[in-house]
Amino acid sequence: MEASSSRGRSGSASLRRRRGAGSGSTAQSLNDDILRSVFSRLDDHFDLARCSAVCTSWNRIIVTAHLMKDLYYKRNPPARGSSSNISVKSYFESLAMDEHASSLSSGPADAYQWIGHPMRATLCRMKGGSILTGVGDKILRLWSAETCKFMNEYNVPNAKTLVDFDFDENKIVGLISSQICIWRRSEPRSIFQSGGASFNHGLCMSFADPEVVIGCEDGRAFVYDMYSRSCSSIYRLHSSPVTCLTITDDQLILGGSTFGNIAIADQTSGQKIGVLKSAYAPLAIRSLSFSTNSHMIFAGSSAGYAHCWDLRTMRPLWEPRVSPNVIYSTHHLPGDTATLAVGGIDGVLRLISQRTGEIIRSIVVDTDRPAEPMSRSRHQVEKKRVREVAPDARVDNISTRLRPQITSLSVGMKKIVTTHGENYIRILKFRPQK
Repeated sequence: MEASSSRGRSGSASLRRRRGAGSGSTAQSLNDDILRSVFSRLDDHFDLARCSAVCTSWNRIIVTAHLMKDLYYKRNPPARGSSSNISVKSYFESLAMDEHASSLSSGPADAYQWIGHPMRATLCRMKGGSILTGVGDKILRLWSAETCKFMNEYNVPNAKTLVDFDFDENKIVGLISSQICIWRRSEPRSIFQSGGASFNHGLCMSFADPEVVIGCEDGRAFVYDMYSRSCSSIYRLHSSPVTCLTITDDQLILGGSTFGNIAIADQTSGQKIGVLKSAYAPLAIRSLSFSTNSHMIFAGSSAGYAHCWDLRTMRPLWEPRVSPNVIYSTHHLPGDTATLAVGGIDGVLRLISQRTGEIIRSIVVDTDRPAEPMSRSRHQVEKKRVREVAPDARVDNISTRLRPQITSLSVGMKKIVTTHGENYIRILKFRPQK
């Protein structure tokens, strides 16, 4: 009986060993030649890029075998025999931008919504996979654009009202009427506050290290050096309030006004060099977005017009009326020369062509259907459906529940985050059309 039991245990152990050997045959056990052969059969750049990010050994195989370059030449045969030095990196960046523009223009989308603030959020910014939201209460909050998870919180000092803000990978810069505040991304308390004597009644700001530009109610723009902590220059942009600002890579300051003009000042020469005018003035310019690649400046105005000027010629290219009401926000992904997102008081998110100004797509978020809960965290995320708005549809016939005003929007890679003057935040995630 004992011998039989012993043989049974021995047979079970042998079976477990055989099963263990089979289950251990994972991708990590394959040698480099087999993996190289598998990877060489991939015909999609993004699949190959995802594989290269799995681990160091896979990345080494893909890089040393020049698989990315081989796939590049496979897709572009004339480039193989060309004597010009073609940047494969630029090619992949172009591929990513094409997929982004295609996804926004025609791809399916889902909306994710969560309660992000105690009172309300009216502004949002998205960069490098992070979202920053605020204005309406005394805090700024940082979120993951991928998971919608809370990352950090920043307190506005002395219970003052935040007016505008922006951020980069290291810091957050905020405007508090007559002060500039700076936070480190890793710390909740501000590390610097300006004295407040340089300017009064700041309405908007834009920054590019080492300077932040503040647009004021009296029409002037103050350039503030964040490291010397002093005002380095002042420009008279308008005789009316400066409503919005942006800074170009060529050190140009562009400021919108309540009269429908955009003034341009050159920081290199210290002079105001021109004014961009709309054929539909007077109207207030409410938002600005500059494309470095195409040298185009885009704007949204109080009468629902979207505007585009060529900064090289100072001439308007198009300015159709895309909304019956105020456009509060315009933005596009840096590097994208195809699509521009606009949103405003009517609550419809519109994607328009940067080349022609024509509306490509109009969408709202369907709140009539029950939301699908995505998480059980303190900031519970709900998944909602996106509804297309027909080109000939009357906005007034769409329920206001489906189109709360869009107070701000920001575009990331195949994503658009929006705030609505309420306590929740939304992010729309787009996918390529199959």
